[in-house]
Amino acid sequence: MSQISGSNTGGTCFIVHPVLLSDHKGTSQISSGRNTASMVAEISGLAEAINLEIIEVVSANVRKISAGHFLGKGIRETIAELAAEQEPDVIIVNAALSPVQQRNLELEWKSKVIDRTGLILEIFGARAQTREGKMQVELAALSYQRSRLVRSWTHLERQRGGTGSTGGPGETQIELDRRMIDDKISSLKLQLEQVRKNRDLQRKSRERVPFPVVALVGYTNAGKSTLFNKLTGADVFAQDLLFATLDPTMRRLKLPGGRDAILSDTVGFISDLPTHLIAAFRATLEQVQYADVILHVRDIASPETEAQREDVIAILKDLGVDYDSDTRIIEVFNKIDLVEEKNIWLRDPEMRGRQIPVSAVSGEGLDVLLETVEKTMAGTHQEMTITLDASNGKAFSWLHRHASVLDRQDDGEKVHIKVSISDNEYQKYIGLFGTAL
Repeated sequence: MSQISGSNTGGTCFIVHPVLLSDHKGTSQISSGRNTASMVAEISGLAEAINLEIIEVVSANVRKISAGHFLGKGIRETIAELAAEQEPDVIIVNAALSPVQQRNLELEWKSKVIDRTGLILEIFGARAQTREGKMQVELAALSYQRSRLVRSWTHLERQRGGTGSTGGPGETQIELDRRMIDDKISSLKLQLEQVRKNRDLQRKSRERVPFPVVALVGYTNAGKSTLFNKLTGADVFAQDLLFATLDPTMRRLKLPGGRDAILSDTVGFISDLPTHLIAAFRATLEQVQYADVILHVRDIASPETEAQREDVIAILKDLGVDYDSDTRIIEVFNKIDLVEEKNIWLRDPEMRGRQIPVSAVSGEGLDVLLETVEKTMAGTHQEMTITLDASNGKAFSWLHRHASVLDRQDDGEKVHIKVSISDNEYQKYIGLFGTAL
């Protein structure tokens, strides 16, 4: 599915970073709230994640976005001259380009052009390992390519009408290709829906074991996989690369009190991630909704740590997780080994002790983190024994879906079920079946 050259490794590139200017003051009005240097560093990191050699970085002031080219004539001419001299394999524009803008820039620069979305898709394609991950990448790529079919048929007579009601030959071919892509998208969505159902069954199975689930989330390159490895003794891919992890990975985690939990690593979040990419990876991120504890891993050494936090909050909200009120969330202030002044981070009083400074590399603070995880679990769940009539299969089934069943004792016409259940779920149980302790 490569958008660059049929390979996901190597090559040279230019990076063009548009800086949107206000009409009257000329100051940067960057939608994500980040400064130009940090945004250039991020897009450079994305390029390096698939081994592209960056030979030129150009920040281009944009007062008004051109409908046909996105960039103004002057900067386009400057880049055309540089491209003619240095002949990069690809020019990356750090923005979302329309199909027409992308095509026109390629014609003018005589070089392959991809936008931010295309670059992220390249990385996804290079990183995905499991069947599910590859399916998700393909779905996102097909959705992206569908709107760009026009680029493949500029050599045909799309503008010349055919006889009667038949369009030109290019138009016909585009219609056929679009239909093929739509069929593939429909097929992939059905397969991913089955993945969601299977994961839901696996989750219910874990509830019967039971193992509580601890989900790692955070901005890409915040150190989630390194923390995952340190806590579980696993050896998953963890490098200083953006989107080093795409496929969900789960391992057993031993808590201080002796209880086992499942630790789940997830794909990293990033600013301005296109909507269809979020949708494509929803199956991977759905486990966050059902987790008993959510560890938000932050790169506290990054100058953009607060802006990255807001991006994570926004995506969690899209998944139905209310950051302000959800007491499952613990903020992990990672990479304190890279911070000289240990108290520079700002603590949020609303988090009430659920912000823990750690170093996933040195292990500093991990004992406190695990204790906090255990306390958070204890605060959201209580163990109790519920007595049911042996014939009350509906209540028994409900408990298996909404609580962790720890033990069962049959006593004639009664069944004594020991469960670990959250306060909210127990109140729902009372409303449906009444008190039966």
